[in-house]
Amino acid sequence: MLVSHSQLLKLQNNRQTVGALQYYTLTRPDIAFSVKQLCQHMHCPNSVHWTAAKRVLRYLKGTIDLGLWYTKGEQTLQAFCDSDWAGNPDDRRSTTGYGVFFGSCLISWTAKKQSVVARSSTEAEYRALAITTAELYWIRMLLKELHISLPTAPTIWCVNSGALALASNPFIGSYDQPADIFTQGLSLARFCLLRDKLMVVSLPISLRGDDNHNIQTTEISLASHLSYPPDQLRLNETNKHLSTLRDNP
Repeated sequence: MLVSHSQLLKLQNNRQTVGALQYYTLTRPDIAFSVKQLCQHMHCPNSVHWTAAKRVLRYLKGTIDLGLWYTKGEQTLQAFCDSDWAGNPDDRRSTTGYGVFFGSCLISWTAKKQSVVARSSTEAEYRALAITTAELYWIRMLLKELHISLPTAPTIWCVNSGALALASNPFIGSYDQPADIFTQGLSLARFCLLRDKLMVVSLPISLRGDDNHNIQTTEISLASHLSYPPDQLRLNETNKHLSTLRDNP
């Protein structure tokens, strides 16, 4: 696509301006969300994005005396996290935001679009909670290396009750997740347990057909090919049975 010289200059100026604003977010967390929005349109910005970038510059000019203030206080670590749901109208992805405080001083923050589409507000908030937990754990390990002890355990504040219930609910454990059968090799006992949760069971005699078209679910299970690669003989047998089911519904 050919562009004029003036359009090329505007494109270059927009990228330079947004790139400079990214450095300002290191000391001005109040513009983190606005700069995050501008960064999503750096590839092909238009006049709307350039106008938005200039508005951020005007805001910084009018609040040039603002900055982060660090004082001595309690050595406690706490974080606040939040997320919208499908806030981006283009790809329906959510935005994660968190702020980590050491005492009363803000030491870490972010405003970042999530990498996948969340199917509910609880899922979006849960992802934000997970990202915040990882950041909080890293900061805690850093303080430990600096020989700074914390009198209490770090605290995470989350406003979504569904995400909190999902994070603290003991019966939603990885051991009982049926999806594990699709992602990892399992012991025989656990494989059979999760296979039953997927409702892969022995078929009734009335549904097995005659002897030539009988499906041996104990020997040839479709679920087994989702957990480990089958040998060629079993793969051929499975394909033959699948073909029989397709030709004889």
